[in-house]
Amino acid sequence: MGQVRAMRSIDEMLEGLKTRGELLTEKEIRGVIARAKEIFLEECNVVHLSSPVTVAGDIHGQFYDLLTLFEIGGELPQTSYIFLGDYVDRGGNSVETLLYLVLLKLKWPSRITLLRGNHESRQITQVYGFYRECLRKYGTPTVWRLCTELFDYLVVGALVDQRVLCIHGGLSPEVKLLDDLAGIQRLGEIPDVGAFGDIVWSDPSSLVEAWAVNPRGAGYLFGERVANEFCHLNDLDLIARAHQLAMDGYLYQFDSVVTVWSAPNYCYRCGNVGAIMRLTKHDPSFAIFTQRPQTQPPPEPTQPPTYFL
Repeated sequence: MGQVRAMRSIDEMLEGLKTRGELLTEKEIRGVIARAKEIFLEECNVVHLSSPVTVAGDIHGQFYDLLTLFEIGGELPQTSYIFLGDYVDRGGNSVETLLYLVLLKLKWPSRITLLRGNHESRQITQVYGFYRECLRKYGTPTVWRLCTELFDYLVVGALVDQRVLCIHGGLSPEVKLLDDLAGIQRLGEIPDVGAFGDIVWSDPSSLVEAWAVNPRGAGYLFGERVANEFCHLNDLDLIARAHQLAMDGYLYQFDSVVTVWSAPNYCYRCGNVGAIMRLTKHDPSFAIFTQRPQTQPPPEPTQPPTYFL
């Protein structure tokens, strides 16, 4: 009979993923997720943080580009991070991406904040690749089930210096004040309608004055007037979000809303760069990075890109 591998430490699992692309065993994943749930459960819906902190947008399973992101932005614990969600789907290494971030959360819980995106969902991950990746790498849906249970515990926002609100998607007509975010019941699947769904699905639009139907089929389009009123009511300088491809890595839709995108050459074909945003007591600054050179061709995306999602 073959030897059963002993449970490794957090450092050993991180090093295995980073240097050898070594997957965690199902037993290790079960233990890691159980511990992570306890940490996330202690966090409020909106985590309050102080600068300096670095904000990262969608990763979408581009694990090797995530490693570049840390090289550009600085490793933990010297640098603190907020990740805005969408860790899985579309890229070929969603398992590695998600578990690497969760392991960092276990090691330095106060130095990394993980928000929930619209792809941290059972329904979406069954369509856009994560479910199939788990089946391909582990042979059963158990790892997918464990990971999607963890999604239910992720927070919905972060507030930096009481001045910058970080969320995945956008605003909701049901959220007038920051205190309204505290009332969201986040421990469960993201609902199709309501404040929680809007926060992870909505998009800013210069073509809209107030609110409009979102072509994605969930959330809303919201205009500059809505964004400015929300910032005024809540004494905010900026709303930082992800959720939409930005060819230059980041994009100011309005003075009060910036999109950060951290998956360079999205879907291995879009030709965009990635970016991270550094928040300090001064104006935000950005660092740009390109797709990491691979020793072999990147895996094909598991689903043709549907940019609305």
